[in-house]
Amino acid sequence: MILLLGSVLTACGPGEAAGPVNFAGDARHGAELIGQYGCGGCHDIPGIAGADGNVGPPLHRIGTRTYIAGFVRNSPENMAFWIRDPQKVLPGNAMPSMGIPQNDARDITAYLYTLK
Repeated sequence: MILLLGSVLTACGPGEAAGPVNFAGDARHGAELIGQYGCGGCHDIPGIAGADGNVGPPLHRIGTRTYIAGFVRNSPENMAFWIRDPQKVLPGNAMPSMGIPQNDARDITAYLYTLK
């Protein structure tokens, strides 16, 4: 799986990630998951109680940004892949891989895309 994923990422151009996901995500559930996973400990996230972290970038208007982490083109697929395993997308970046399953990443992405 790791070798396959590596070859998929290699096949993408700079700033692009792979990992198709079904995006009929549940934004309300995504907001709950953001709280459960503690994303607000590092990020300032509108609409999430206590999400006022200052380690990672604020996620205000993340749904309108062109890039994720200044590297990956912002699309629902790429955002969910980034949330699932940011270290595979951009090794050595500050965001830890939290072991977030695909369905949870999809729902978190659905919420983040409401931030416009």
